[in-house]
Amino acid sequence: MPRDPRGWMPRPPAPSSCSLSLFLSLSRLLGPQLASAGTFRALKEPLAFLRALELLFAIFAFATCGGYSGGLRLSVDCANKTESDLSIDVAFAYPFRLHQVTFEVPTCEGKERQKVSLIGDSSSSAEFFVTVAVFAFLYSLAATVVYIFFQNKYRENNRGPLIDFIVTVVFSFLWLVGSSAWAKGLSDVKVATDPKEVLLLMSACKQPSNKCTAVHSPVMSSLNTSVVFGFLNFILWAGNIWFVFKETGWHSSSQRYLSDPMEKHSSSYNRGGYNQDSYGSSSGYNQQASLGPSSDEFGQQSAAPASFTNQM
Repeated sequence: MPRDPRGWMPRPPAPSSCSLSLFLSLSRLLGPQLASAGTFRALKEPLAFLRALELLFAIFAFATCGGYSGGLRLSVDCANKTESDLSIDVAFAYPFRLHQVTFEVPTCEGKERQKVSLIGDSSSSAEFFVTVAVFAFLYSLAATVVYIFFQNKYRENNRGPLIDFIVTVVFSFLWLVGSSAWAKGLSDVKVATDPKEVLLLMSACKQPSNKCTAVHSPVMSSLNTSVVFGFLNFILWAGNIWFVFKETGWHSSSQRYLSDPMEKHSSSYNRGGYNQDSYGSSSGYNQQASLGPSSDEFGQQSAAPASFTNQM
């Protein structure tokens, strides 16, 4: 170990070398366990693969909705040009409490200005949608970790698959309700932030001498994407119900219930077929045995007229 030139005490190792040695030691400890278990092979199965997709789609759903911020710009050109305002910015964002969004516009009647607020409140549907997406992301993450690293314990008894099945059904219903509610809320947001509707709220725009125009409209592409991801999440969770149901004891018991009557039916059919064959063979034999006279008797009957002819 290198020594400090100012004394005999050894210098401590650099932080980079400490972190590197720690990483190498952890990789030596955990690497063989992960490699020997073949943990990531579970992602090739439909159950874990769909959970991973649900995790990814949930991120897109709450990111496109919860991270939205937009706005529009209006222009009011008064008859008196000194009272005009050609750049009125109206900004709004998640959770879309539009009735709390206020802005000032000129009245075109001196220096007075009018305070205007948007109409509507879509916070309940937006927050419910984002809440469902966040909890779905957390559950999908936890379920994926269980599938990959604790698959043996997951399938050890029926409790884990049963809980997984119930939660999957519940989240499927929540995704359907949340996506439908947010689609309706988004339509209300589009109407409330339409520049034509906002211009109707201004008193200056009701006077024909003033000219009110919309400079640009809000961009709603990310919000439309969030609704699409919401319904895609519903399809994924609803489709995953079958694969989770196959892991429960209900599926195995129903398979046994269906297989038992079929086995009984097949065994009874085999016994009936055997008796029918034996019956057919015996009856055919008896029928052949009793089918008219034999060839010897027929020969004797034909020889009698021949001897009578010789005597004549």
